[in-house]
Amino acid sequence: MQASSMTRLLALSLLLGAGNCALAQAPYPVKPVRFIVGFPPGGTNDITARILVPKLSEYLGQQVVVENRGGANTAIASEMFVRMAPDGYTIMMNAPGHATNPALLKLNFDSINDFAFVTLLAESQNLLVVHPSLPVHSVKALIALSKQRPGEINYGSSGIGATPHLSGELFKYMTGVNWVHIPYKGGGPGVIALVAGEVSLYFGNVPTVIRQARDGKLRALATTGPKRTPAAPDIPTVAESGVPGYEVTTFYGMSAPARTPRAIIDRLHGDTVRALNSPEVRDRLQGLGADPVGNTPEQYTAFMKNEIAKWDKVIKAAGIKGE
Repeated sequence: MQASSMTRLLALSLLLGAGNCALAQAPYPVKPVRFIVGFPPGGTNDITARILVPKLSEYLGQQVVVENRGGANTAIASEMFVRMAPDGYTIMMNAPGHATNPALLKLNFDSINDFAFVTLLAESQNLLVVHPSLPVHSVKALIALSKQRPGEINYGSSGIGATPHLSGELFKYMTGVNWVHIPYKGGGPGVIALVAGEVSLYFGNVPTVIRQARDGKLRALATTGPKRTPAAPDIPTVAESGVPGYEVTTFYGMSAPARTPRAIIDRLHGDTVRALNSPEVRDRLQGLGADPVGNTPEQYTAFMKNEIAKWDKVIKAAGIKGE
């Protein structure tokens, strides 16, 4: 082969190699990102995701699209999610169900090792609300009525093992009331059922039910956190309403599939925290009773491990069974 031909082949090879290298190192992201939410539209996880998404899309430079995959307290969405490519183009909203499901269900994935945890987005508490037809205006009155009518009052939840369910079970355990649990497939359907009068009461995530309570469609009795929520400072906690020691909080986080490159995790983390700190997102979340967090991937991973261990003990001690 002539020297000139060899030179041309070598130059072509170098150009192709450089092109492949540039393709492999293309900046992330270069296409839209799917944000999986393991509940139907209308619940707190969905609301939180949709508040975050516009600003996150702006910072990532690509559209982030919320995709609802409800069922089994996020387990159905998680099982689908862990099979996704670890390329940063599919992320997921983690809810308390991620921490309670290992004790309730036979899962086809590992709740820690099959996920790359990005950041804890926000924390909030639940709000005990009743249908206006229930003749009570305080926690003490609710307890008294419930003991007069054992087994006649039902309460809804967003699913077995979700914090609305666990809030109700803890209340029953600590007060001795006898309620009937009616699980729904998410916070949105649960609140719709409550407003329609299908159930009498509900421990809803504050962002899910605060608007209906303010509009008079529901009656708020108490919050479940250790202190009053800034979103409704006039509403007392369950603990200060006659059930000392009662406390349940909830959380919303973001994860990617395991083995997602650290550079992509760092990009997602940085832009997500930046979005959480923006006035538009922070003020809307706080107005709904959710406190933005934005911790590190390592801190969020440790948090999830602790939550799984904590709820495993609570669920087994209470004898709560999965579906």
